[in-house]
Amino acid sequence: MRELKILVINNYGQFCHLIHRSVRDMDMETKIVANTTPVEEILEEEPDGLILSGGPTMERAGICSEYVESIDLPILGICLGHQIIAKTFGGEVGSGNSGGYADIEVEIVEEDDLLKGLGPKTSVWASHADEVVRMPEGFIQLARSNICECEAMRHEDRPIFGVQWHPEVAHTEKGEQLLTNFFEVCENY
Repeated sequence: MRELKILVINNYGQFCHLIHRSVRDMDMETKIVANTTPVEEILEEEPDGLILSGGPTMERAGICSEYVESIDLPILGICLGHQIIAKTFGGEVGSGNSGGYADIEVEIVEEDDLLKGLGPKTSVWASHADEVVRMPEGFIQLARSNICECEAMRHEDRPIFGVQWHPEVAHTEKGEQLLTNFFEVCENY
């Protein structure tokens, strides 16, 4: 796989720098970008894909919705990034029944481009203080757990993916595989 340029959009999550490091350690060119950066400046960077990081609240998500709506590139939303994607397309985000970070067993419902090689079940590190409680129309459910119906999803037509869990942390099984799968989507787009 050639070296790709992946921009990590900073939503002020505690793992944003870890996402950046994970991408860099996988031999990709990467840069952390503020979530208030105008769309034109994002495009001037000529990225191959975007990763929307996790973060504390939707109120601190900057203009990520604009990126999701108007940038025609593969996008991976992690935790808050996943929720931003859902909300942008008309889904619903609410409080989960399990707050705080925990080891969650996830069932892969649809082993698509992003989740290939992860199923049928995998153990992930996730917080469910907030979660997608209603998936938007035009999205396909990719994974669920016994505490959340929408652990992962993808847009039907565009290469836009969201996962509730954190593939960049060591506690997540096959997190590197998920990122590699995303890079393959970027390379083939």
